[in-house]
Amino acid sequence: MIRVLVSPMSYEEAIECLNGGADIIDVKNPKEGSLGANFPWVISSIRKLVKENGKEISATTGDFDFKPGTASLAALGAAVAGADYIKVGLYGIKNIDQAYEVLKGVTKSVKDYDADKKVVGAAYADYSKINAISPFDLPEAAQKAEVDVIMIDTAIKDGLTLFDHLKSEQLEKFVDMARENGMLCALAGSINWNHLEALKKISPDIIGVRTIVCEGGRQSKIKQELVEKLMREMRF
Repeated sequence: MIRVLVSPMSYEEAIECLNGGADIIDVKNPKEGSLGANFPWVISSIRKLVKENGKEISATTGDFDFKPGTASLAALGAAVAGADYIKVGLYGIKNIDQAYEVLKGVTKSVKDYDADKKVVGAAYADYSKINAISPFDLPEAAQKAEVDVIMIDTAIKDGLTLFDHLKSEQLEKFVDMARENGMLCALAGSINWNHLEALKKISPDIIGVRTIVCEGGRQSKIKQELVEKLMREMRF
């Protein structure tokens, strides 16, 4: 079964996500980028709500340049604030060696704090536009760094989607590479209603969304009824 991760940026939106039946609540701040980080106190407040409802919470730590120390410290902050999944975006990472160094630092800081927490390494479908590492180089670095989940998102929110940048066959390859290396995989990137059947066939472990369940664009508010609709579509 594909799990659905929905990304609220406030406590009020988190309520909409939970009432709509989302599997994972992913706290982020879209104003600071694709994987923009929210405040620790927002994560903490949403964590209490999420745990009361028997769900898991994820938190983004930012779209990072090659700053392993900064990324590691941010990841520890998200872990302390209560996130089960800690996501780091490899935005300014150019190659496998840089990706490994960042992810290894993140993994060590998170796992030393709590070995049960999971680290998510995210590359970008539009990597060539931002001169970043290819998603298909991510599995090698992530496996070596003992990351739990690898992910593809889109860096530039310009109306283009995951499927505008990568074909279904390429996404299937990414899913296979993740599993061959003992990791879970997640797909995101302006996913819309027309993509759901293709995603079911590709069958990642997790899909991540925000815009599709907002009332009027990524910066508007998440609505419970849209989360409910998405969950119905993904379950049948």
